[in-house]
Amino acid sequence: MAWKQLLLVSCFSTAVLLLSMLQEGTGASVGTRQVAGQEAQEGVEQKIFMQELDASNFLKKRGKRSSKSRDEVNAEDRQRLRADELRREYHEEQRNEFENFVEEQNDEQEERGREAIEQWRQWHYDGLYPPYLYNRHHI
Repeated sequence: MAWKQLLLVSCFSTAVLLLSMLQEGTGASVGTRQVAGQEAQEGVEQKIFMQELDASNFLKKRGKRSSKSRDEVNAEDRQRLRADELRREYHEEQRNEFENFVEEQNDEQEERGREAIEQWRQWHYDGLYPPYLYNRHHI
């Protein structure tokens, strides 16, 4: 009975030791990631955020009847132009797809017509050359 308890205690202590090692290993790897993440985030913050003075001017409320600043007008124009460009690209793509579809349909129709004409000519061929339709004998 004592050897079972000794075996159980040793297994338990080994499991605790392994878990503590794994926890230290993940802590070290997370620590390096955090440092790299902070450096990357600082670079991103510099690109995203503007100076405090510019930000306060940007967020100032203007009266309803006052004219828009040149920056606001330019930003709205850029948004409008981008939306127009996207709309134009979408409609151009739709038009191209439809034109391709119509062209395919016309090609299929022409092919079916050609096949029908060829079958008609083969059916009505009378052994003369050129074929019957163009070689009628008028009495």
